[in-house]
Amino acid sequence: MIRKFLLYLFCFCICSSLMAQQTRSAGGKWKDNQGKTINAHGAGMLFYKGTYYLFGEIKKGKTHLVPNQNWEDYRVDAGGVSCYSSKDLLNWKYEGIAMAPDKTDTASDIHISKVIERPKVIYNNETKKFVMWMHIDREDYSFARCGVAVSDKPAGPYLYLGSVRPNGQESRDVTVFKDDNGDAYLIYSSEENNTMHICKLANDYLSPTRNYIRILQGQRREAPALFKYDHKYYLITSLCSGWDPNPARYAVADSMMGNWRQIGNPCVGKDSATTFYSQSTYVLPIDGKKGGFLFMADKWNKTDLEKSGYLWLPLHVKGNLVEIYDNKK
Repeated sequence: MIRKFLLYLFCFCICSSLMAQQTRSAGGKWKDNQGKTINAHGAGMLFYKGTYYLFGEIKKGKTHLVPNQNWEDYRVDAGGVSCYSSKDLLNWKYEGIAMAPDKTDTASDIHISKVIERPKVIYNNETKKFVMWMHIDREDYSFARCGVAVSDKPAGPYLYLGSVRPNGQESRDVTVFKDDNGDAYLIYSSEENNTMHICKLANDYLSPTRNYIRILQGQRREAPALFKYDHKYYLITSLCSGWDPNPARYAVADSMMGNWRQIGNPCVGKDSATTFYSQSTYVLPIDGKKGGFLFMADKWNKTDLEKSGYLWLPLHVKGNLVEIYDNKK
């Protein structure tokens, strides 16, 4: 048991340092087992039977600016969702396209002209299905829906089932969280990004229920990343500043559907006001390391999204305080 703990601790520390170095290198290159640059943005992670599965947006091709928007709406054609696997968080095998976009039907939610963002996967122990939730939108972000897909295997392929506005409410940046008792929740930006919503999923994880709450009202939040530690729940979000970085914020609650208390910026030190020039996407509990978490973020290159990088850093919880330090310090 001690040996396993030390192994994961070693991998955790080395991985965090390596990722920090790579995101600061020219172009932010990060290679898979084929020697190709990993393409998995707005990512989520699934740990299943000793293997980590990384899912993310495929950003490929020419970046263009959508006209007549009141913000810098830079886009690439929707490339679908990629999947990579690893035993140690250091070496990554390319598993292929977990969910492919539709290249022919312009009316499809997942046509290449649409938006497919922030894919997150959880496993349902009862149905034995892997369930992916994601943000589905039009280029002008007027659609504002949650999409769901399902697979019999962790790496896919995932069958897209459709999209929904949970309880009739807008949904943009989204994440999903599975609790220790098997209950699962959608967490998403709503009401023109002015309020975060938390909505419990049905037992099969394929649809939202009517059980939801509104939190961080009027706070302009997006990029949610939620985790649990020592019977408390923590939610990291970013402010809304388009593709440009801003200071992260976090809140804590004693229950998912309870009272969420805002704390402050979890980042500490130089460049904390820009979340170290990144934006949150996921917080990964490290298997075998109690209290060990990995903060995952994107370093967006808004005018050339294919060249966007990644930042992975250790996250520490001290009491109710969350702290993220830049590894280069």
